[in-house]
Amino acid sequence: QDAERSKTRWRHLKTKLYNKMSFKAFLGATLAVLAANWCLVCCDITDGNSEHLKREHSLMKPYQGVGSQWDFGGSTLVTSSYVRLTPDERSKEGSIWNTVPCYLKDWEMHVQFKVHGLGKKSLNGDGIAIWYTRERLHPGPVFGNQDQFVGLAIFLDTFRNDLHGMDRSFPYISAMVNNGSVSYDHGKDGRSSELGGCSADIRNRNHDTYLAIRYSKGRLTVMIDVDDRNEWKECIDIGGVRLPTGYFFGASAATGDLSDNHDIISMKLYQLMVEHTPEEENLDWTKIEPSVSLLKSPKDNIDDPTGNFRGTPLTGWKVFLLLLCALLGIVVCAVVGAVVFQKRQERNKRFY
Repeated sequence: QDAERSKTRWRHLKTKLYNKMSFKAFLGATLAVLAANWCLVCCDITDGNSEHLKREHSLMKPYQGVGSQWDFGGSTLVTSSYVRLTPDERSKEGSIWNTVPCYLKDWEMHVQFKVHGLGKKSLNGDGIAIWYTRERLHPGPVFGNQDQFVGLAIFLDTFRNDLHGMDRSFPYISAMVNNGSVSYDHGKDGRSSELGGCSADIRNRNHDTYLAIRYSKGRLTVMIDVDDRNEWKECIDIGGVRLPTGYFFGASAATGDLSDNHDIISMKLYQLMVEHTPEEENLDWTKIEPSVSLLKSPKDNIDDPTGNFRGTPLTGWKVFLLLLCALLGIVVCAVVGAVVFQKRQERNKRFY
């Protein structure tokens, strides 16, 4: 009988150990799946994997490609540490342009920049523009580049021209897509043609400041990292954008009666690996006209207090919140399931 009781206790002990191990294994597997899903949610912007870096379209220290893959003009000064588009002097403009047309359908550009000067707040100008356009090296009145351009522009505007537009703070980042028929309205800070934007404190920062521009499957997303937190913050997210291939990347800046140093530290272009339908693959992307399918005209932004596009589908943050809620639901179900599983295993002990 003692031997039988010992065997029974041993079986119970093995059952308890098995239950604990099973519960831990189940919980560990659940957490592993949740961690993988979390990574998929968070990694919305590429981590800069070098295997996707397109060096022929990238500008990096010590700027050896300048002169062959990059041209510059105006007041631009190339040093070993930065490319200064304008010095902190009045009435200057400069630009730098990639000489190699880009034929990627899906891409992401990371720009490290620095805007700084001796002028006090609101006594500085005018700002930087990042371009993806058909023409290059055409000086003009739009942040040192031509007006009525064809392509995409991201403006980092540091000076308020519209004194009636006090609902937004400057510096202000905005996006514009143009087919050559629209002029940029400096007097209204480009409100009549902007697709969306956000305010960002980018001037005289003591740390690195970054901008990411992603174009993939007809969606334009602009992210910023200007608060030294090493994380991207969404600024613009617009669907229905059509951009052709074969255009040129560039950057320009200008000063007027007020001035700043406008520096480009690096411009890194990454190829995004995205699958397209056979119809999309067979399309001649070089013939696409730059356009945006909006639910309202960009001119309606004049009456929008935020200056943002209100008819956009789910933005990145809304999608993130939805996915986060889904993950929390999975966690709750996993915990409940694990508890039920353990209880059933404990009830089964009585049959040993």
